[in-house]
Amino acid sequence: MRNLAAMCLAGLLGFFAQSPLQADELQPVLVIHGGAGTLSRDEMTIESESAFRTGLMQALLAGYQVLDGGGTAVDAVSAAIVTMEDDPLFNAGRGAVFTHGGRNEMDASIMDGETREAGAVAGVRLVKNPILLARAVMRDSPHVMLTGYGAEEFALTRGIELRPPEYFRTQRRWQQLMRRLEPTAGSPRTSDRVGTVGAVALDQHGRLAAGTSTGGMTGKRWGRVGDSPIIGAGTYAANPDCAVSATGHGEYFIRAVVAHDICARVRYQGLEPQLAARQVVLEDLVQMGGEGGVIVLSGSGQYGAVFNTNGMYRGVIDRPGGARVAIYLDEDLSPAVSGE
Repeated sequence: MRNLAAMCLAGLLGFFAQSPLQADELQPVLVIHGGAGTLSRDEMTIESESAFRTGLMQALLAGYQVLDGGGTAVDAVSAAIVTMEDDPLFNAGRGAVFTHGGRNEMDASIMDGETREAGAVAGVRLVKNPILLARAVMRDSPHVMLTGYGAEEFALTRGIELRPPEYFRTQRRWQQLMRRLEPTAGSPRTSDRVGTVGAVALDQHGRLAAGTSTGGMTGKRWGRVGDSPIIGAGTYAANPDCAVSATGHGEYFIRAVVAHDICARVRYQGLEPQLAARQVVLEDLVQMGGEGGVIVLSGSGQYGAVFNTNGMYRGVIDRPGGARVAIYLDEDLSPAVSGE
């Protein structure tokens, strides 16, 4: 009963729940996001809403297939994010937004909660799936982060697939840049300015992992890098405490070290992950003026999403057939109670 208040608040703030656990095994859990700052229902067409929900569901199923087959949390995070990077709807990989100069520059990171190993890439332009390159940095190099041409040179040595610039060009993203560059343009919509994809996973052996991938901010300049490839800001995982992937205005997430701060509150203050996330996202970030959200998952299977925008593309799957997705603020992804 002590979680009742938090669960009631879920309909207003995102979703919070306790993943069902069996007495003799740990049920795998996968939580994903496709970016915060969604359009309102009035701005979203029926077709685009359906497409986003389908894209989220496909990512959930891709990741959970790995978990259900006994794969690791890192494997599941990679699979889910690759699916979203390949979907031009999301601001990552093929759907990355354009810089001020009309290019696509992508960032990604991944972290293994069991070993605390991490890998990240920033400012890559030709990498089809930046999350796979980040994973290669983690597994196959002595480094944590590689950038730009150096990261792409490393990609060639690891057999990571590259694509020409035309692969990443979508008309929707180009139009967003044109709106941004208009002399009379006001403040861009949050949905035009930011966007990220991410995943956190718990496998059947209790291992946590987190990953994040993004095309950054529309119209960004001077090689700007946000929080997504920065371990502790946009991505963090540490067994048995929690795994976090963030989305939003990266400058604020970097300054607040959001992902690590949430996990630190879990570890050192004994807070449940949802409460720690609420304190950071709904209090600290709001006071700073930062917009965005996080998904969070604990080693015991508690999961949640917290955001201070009008919505966040998000989803969870915690058992076969138990995939649920949401977009708007008032949608609740808590699992149905048996018998109700």
